[in-house]
Amino acid sequence: MAEIKDPENTIILTLKDGEVVIELLADVAPKHTERMKELARAKAYDNVCFHRVIKGFMAQTGDVENGNMENNFNLRRAGTGGSDKPDLPAEFSKLPHDRGTLGAARSQNPNSANSQFFINFADNHFLNGQYTVYGRVISGMEHVDKIALGEPPASPDRMISVRVAADVA
Repeated sequence: MAEIKDPENTIILTLKDGEVVIELLADVAPKHTERMKELARAKAYDNVCFHRVIKGFMAQTGDVENGNMENNFNLRRAGTGGSDKPDLPAEFSKLPHDRGTLGAARSQNPNSANSQFFINFADNHFLNGQYTVYGRVISGMEHVDKIALGEPPASPDRMISVRVAADVA
C-alpha cells in the first residue's frame, strides 16, 4: 500500500481484488472532499455497485440511494440517484482528468454533483474543466482495472467498504 501522508484526506476503498488508496484533494475541491468523507463515515458507500464501467474510459459508482446491492437493489435504477445531502457546486480546477483521478459525476447541470463519482481508466482530457477532479488513486489502480465492464455490467462489482484512513485502526 502507498504511504499515506494525510490520513484525514485519504480514502481506502475495498474492492473484491484488494484495496484502492485515494488521496483526496481538499485544497482543490474542499466541498467534494468533505462530502466523500461524510458519506464514507456514514458507511453510505458500502456495497454500492459500479453501474457504468466503460473500457478505456472510466468506472462510475456512488449512487447511495439506488446502488446499494444489499438494500432494495435495482440495477436499472442504479446511477439515477444521489444521497440525501444537497447537490454540490462545481469546483473546477486546472487539474487534468488523468488516469487514476477521481471525478464528480453529475447531470448536465455543472452544480448537480452529489454522491456519484468516477475513476478514470485513461487520460480523459476532454473532460478537463467540465467535471470536478477531487482525488487520485495512489495505489491499487490494478484493482480498479479489473472492475466488471458494462452500462450496466451484467454482474456488477461493488465497493465493499469505503473508509477515511484516519478512522482505520
